[in-house]
Amino acid sequence: MADITYCTNKEVAADFLRDRITLGHLKGLSSALIAKMAGSGRKITDRLIQRRLNCAIIDEADSVLIDESVTPLIISGHAPNPEQVQSYQHAAVIAGQLEPEVDYRVNQRYRDVEITDRGRTHLKELTRDMGGLWLILSGEFWRGNRRSLEIVNQALTAKELYLRDQHYVIDKGKVVIVDEFTGRLMPDRTWRDGLHQAVEAKEALKVNPPKDTYARISFQRFFRMYRKLSGMTGTANEAAAEFWQIYHLPVVTIPTNRPCIRKNLPTIVLTNKSAKWARIVQEISQIHTIGRPILIGTRSVSASEHLSQMLTEEKLEHQVLNAIYHHQEAQIVAGAGQHGKITVATNMAGRGTDIKLGRTVTELGGLHVIAAEPNESARIDRQLFGRGARQGDPGSAQGIFSLEDEIVSRYSSNTAAYLKKVHAGAKGDISSTIVRGVFRLAQSRAESFAMRRRKTVLRTDNWLDEQLGFAGRE
Repeated sequence: MADITYCTNKEVAADFLRDRITLGHLKGLSSALIAKMAGSGRKITDRLIQRRLNCAIIDEADSVLIDESVTPLIISGHAPNPEQVQSYQHAAVIAGQLEPEVDYRVNQRYRDVEITDRGRTHLKELTRDMGGLWLILSGEFWRGNRRSLEIVNQALTAKELYLRDQHYVIDKGKVVIVDEFTGRLMPDRTWRDGLHQAVEAKEALKVNPPKDTYARISFQRFFRMYRKLSGMTGTANEAAAEFWQIYHLPVVTIPTNRPCIRKNLPTIVLTNKSAKWARIVQEISQIHTIGRPILIGTRSVSASEHLSQMLTEEKLEHQVLNAIYHHQEAQIVAGAGQHGKITVATNMAGRGTDIKLGRTVTELGGLHVIAAEPNESARIDRQLFGRGARQGDPGSAQGIFSLEDEIVSRYSSNTAAYLKKVHAGAKGDISSTIVRGVFRLAQSRAESFAMRRRKTVLRTDNWLDEQLGFAGRE
């Protein structure tokens, strides 16, 4: 137990949960110390890892306290259940036989799947036709209508809303989640409530049994227990209101060491994705001719691979930085600012990455950053653009989007559909104040939706504090 401990947010929260499990029926540190003095708690207190939650300084505070705030950290254990594992495999087969918009509907905004009345009838028919062997293998599982609907719903959710090389990758025969905010792999994390098993079954991989939960806590709840909480980040202003409302933390802006001279170019908008990718390749080719390094940010592994293929066809040498090539991150980032370099990256290059410019690059205009798709938070876009023009260096940034990008499809679908009709014959840039406004509106809606979700978790946390008195501030 050192006076100062440097660790990740996940590890310090996990240590807290481990201590809570160790304490068992003891409510907190005070109770443990009293038990120790009485002689009954000595062995327990000797196994504790943490001291009191006194002071925390959080790097990239908006990522930890806002973006990941409601992500539950869970301590769990194995709970073998062969019948349940088989049910996930059977559900994946059934999901493949159900028809979208007929048997079920997908709500992209709320990331939800609803089975229709016709789908319920079809589900009964499918399970009835499976016959005796199916029911024996499933332990009479499919005769429980409510539970069967739940697990098929998870299978449909995995099929429609969780996409390979975007939300996860397959690494050494296992489903590994990709962090949507950083683009990095999270090998120790699994989706809960059977969703991870549903994805494994969809990919025809070995389905691991769900685990029993021993303890859980959200980062939002955990860090609010600290007596003194502070942090730092380059993109806190956009979330200033939420920092105050949830954590009672004011945001103070500290001037940069040197003035930022980045040129933020107007966003280019195309009608469809194919036109967008073609325009991105065109921009890369033109800028590459003068030798400036270029960083292109994508939102998914599949998008980075698609752009990489197009650049290869144009004989433009480049490097790819995504969750698949994460082992080469340091090497790729180190060379991304050199003369003539082209780097295609996911959000891995958007936070905590310092790209050094090579010789002669400063005179050419510095690093040029292209965002190939807007994120659901403007802060994430700013993180990407912030890779260029650092420490007073020159640089430029530009977004090249399409009306078919995911955020528009989820949060401004009707407006985007109308604009696509208006510009149906357009093959080039359709940018205007109104068109660019669609993306700002979509981001605003996405941010509001995410904030409401976090406030819902906050209300639940407050209720737990009032009703259960969990841990207090000890």
